[in-house]
Amino acid sequence: MVDADQTFVIVGGGLAGAKAAETLRAEGFTGRVILICDERDHPYERPALSKGYLLGKEERDSIFVHEPAWYAANDIELHLGQTVDAIDRAAKTVRFGEDGTVVRYDKLLLATGAEPRRLDIPGTGLAGVHHLRRLAHADRLKHVLTNLGRDNGHLVIAGAGWIGLEVAAAAREYGAEVTVIHRGPTPLHSVLGPELGQLFADLHRDRGVRFQFGTRLTEIVGQDGMVLAARTDDGEEHPAHDVLAAIGAAPRVALAEAAGLEIADRSQGGGVVVDERLRTSDPDIYAAGDVASFRHALFETSMRVEHWANALNGGPAAARCMLGRDVPYDRVPYFFSDQYDLGMEYSGWAPPGTYDQVVIRGDASRREFIAFWVNEGRVLAGMNVNVWDVTDKIQQLIRSKVRVSTEALSDPHAPLDSLVS
Repeated sequence: MVDADQTFVIVGGGLAGAKAAETLRAEGFTGRVILICDERDHPYERPALSKGYLLGKEERDSIFVHEPAWYAANDIELHLGQTVDAIDRAAKTVRFGEDGTVVRYDKLLLATGAEPRRLDIPGTGLAGVHHLRRLAHADRLKHVLTNLGRDNGHLVIAGAGWIGLEVAAAAREYGAEVTVIHRGPTPLHSVLGPELGQLFADLHRDRGVRFQFGTRLTEIVGQDGMVLAARTDDGEEHPAHDVLAAIGAAPRVALAEAAGLEIADRSQGGGVVVDERLRTSDPDIYAAGDVASFRHALFETSMRVEHWANALNGGPAAARCMLGRDVPYDRVPYFFSDQYDLGMEYSGWAPPGTYDQVVIRGDASRREFIAFWVNEGRVLAGMNVNVWDVTDKIQQLIRSKVRVSTEALSDPHAPLDSLVS
């Protein structure tokens, strides 16, 4: 039972943590809410860091989850630039890393997010080597891309995932020369497969991006602290003034692991293990967002999802469960991307090996279509490319688990909602 004397602590001031705090108040919780953020900026949304904000199309203030005054107005104790270095589960306390302050909790939410994976090669300490995860990273990278565009400079990107491709698109719009180094045979190969991955390769090649597939960076060459080139394991040396490491993100589980909470195997995403109600192996500790490895009832598997919608929805779901609401978290995973004149939305869960075919509805050559990942006639995931207002219908189709013929899926004249009945 929740009462006004209880204290709920949220560790992590990203979107999941901020939305959890908002939900606690919206659901009527009158106890103490403490939100601890290791960045000095107020909680913000990350998609713009590689999209509109990086391109200078969105103002800095537009990406914050709430106005700064909102936290005090809603009696949220916001600690910016603070870390938590220990959880004492027996005493139900957290300890701040800076000054050793100890705070007791009744319920604790871990929304510690993820951090960029690092290149383990010579030269990563040079000034022109970058990552993109935080607002400060985006501020720096925006300045870098402006200079590269002005001077016809070269950017080498390690990794052709969503971040790598979105930054490649931004860099080309600034006018920079771009080379992408990727170990797979196509961009996004492990997410979209070869056919759709090739579509994104063609999109970027049409805009002047160079790809080097089946290779990896082995060294970043520099002089006087500055980047000069990037070498790959095939013996090539690529001119570079700056290098972006976009090789994925790792969940920030050190705090949870030190507290003895169960951590998922890396094959399952390596996050903090939670059940369908986002509870960890300690019933008074919850986890949400990028750090949580949760059991999804719809897909009947454990997954860790790093996308914006998971933070947007997972934080509030965890808050409600902390308040005793018995509601499982079973949102269909969703993410979106904007690259040049291509916009896309993806719903579902279809990692390699889970589907037997990809069905296309529309004209892929014109980059206006919907792709469906299908297993034995059931739709596991759908991606709409430059086709809008269909996400709800795609998610309805995924949730229904009905068998649909290839002919019906590929027929643009067959309404999507008619395929469910």
